[in-house]
Amino acid sequence: MPGSNNNYRWYLLGLSAATSTLVSAIPYSCMPVLFEEISKDLNLSLVQIGTVWGMASLAGVFVSLAAGVLGDRFGLKRVLAIACLLVGITGALRGFSSTFFMLTAMVFLNGLVRALIPVNVTKSIAVWFKGRSLGMANGVGAMGMGLGLMLGPLISATIMSPLLGGWRNVLFLYGGISAAVAVLWFAFGKDHPPEIESSIKHEPTPIGPTLSRLLRNKTIWILGLILLFRMGGIMGMTGYLPKYLLDQGWPQASADGTLSVFYAVSTAFVIPISALSDRIGRRKIVLLAGLIVMTTSLVLLPIVGGTSIWVFMVLSGIFMDSFMSIIVTTLLETDGIGTQNAGVALGMVFTLAPIGAAISPPLGNSLAGINPDFPFFFWAIWSLIALVLLSFVNETGWKKRAMLQKAGGGQPAPSNMERG
Repeated sequence: MPGSNNNYRWYLLGLSAATSTLVSAIPYSCMPVLFEEISKDLNLSLVQIGTVWGMASLAGVFVSLAAGVLGDRFGLKRVLAIACLLVGITGALRGFSSTFFMLTAMVFLNGLVRALIPVNVTKSIAVWFKGRSLGMANGVGAMGMGLGLMLGPLISATIMSPLLGGWRNVLFLYGGISAAVAVLWFAFGKDHPPEIESSIKHEPTPIGPTLSRLLRNKTIWILGLILLFRMGGIMGMTGYLPKYLLDQGWPQASADGTLSVFYAVSTAFVIPISALSDRIGRRKIVLLAGLIVMTTSLVLLPIVGGTSIWVFMVLSGIFMDSFMSIIVTTLLETDGIGTQNAGVALGMVFTLAPIGAAISPPLGNSLAGINPDFPFFFWAIWSLIALVLLSFVNETGWKKRAMLQKAGGGQPAPSNMERG
């Protein structure tokens, strides 16, 4: 283990990013490109595929808040290690499915334990990185997720499935990798820097009063709803696009490649854009740009068709992971949320967000029976609603605090994460 605390935080950031890549993302994002093979094997309809895809996110509604509470109470190391192990076991169990109902149940069960990870990985980063480096650190964590979301569609159907002998063995392999990451958390994980460890042990925050207070925080609800509608639009599009393009006559590699490009661009831009929001001291303007680009892309994807689809996948990918990174940073910088409350606050937001991701794919896919282009317009409306909701969110970046300080005199007020 690295010797100094300063060195260790970078090690932990790398472990957190690797967890997002290997446990949260690849075993999850492999499903859309494997659906063609799975649907033939299990005789699934398009709506059933959308339902299975939605189940992966619906589970987060029931677990995300508990995930934050568990991390706050029992420690990030222990919760993340156990969660990675359970993700590996349940992820492998998906490969034993022989019917639609069995696959749906296994995907839902896997989603339950997978939902423990994002909240606690995000809090772990927030504990070790504070102040103006928080946006960059969240960007690294989001990059890990983006890398996995890119690799899942890129390698699972065209490389791993032929190599391993089918979709079932692909899921078995990914399950084993997740279990291996659990060993790293057990062996090398650490909850907090020593300088704050004592305060956390001796001054525990009661969950009841904390939850009651945070439930009255309007910003948490608005940010959760923004993610609900944005994730609904993105999840619908990513689950539907490969099969839509196959039906349009695209080769398998090209159809899968559109998602890989989407996630690859996101991975490449997440740190620069997150760091940019740190540098300019503004979060909201970046979030606004991301929603405008995504809404426009969803509207134009079925209209332009052909090779222009690649252009819109690149444009929308620029803000995909950085949007999540910056909205999480906005949440952590919101008044009334500090390090000790971060787990519960993140859990609240991540409880709302999966609702959209769960119901949007089957709803949108059902419109394909009327016209194959209609699902994209449906998901564009969801993205537009998120754009409207963003207008009710206050800026939290350091430049806003500096402006308030200049108006009131004195030193700039520290952010909630700087206060801890």
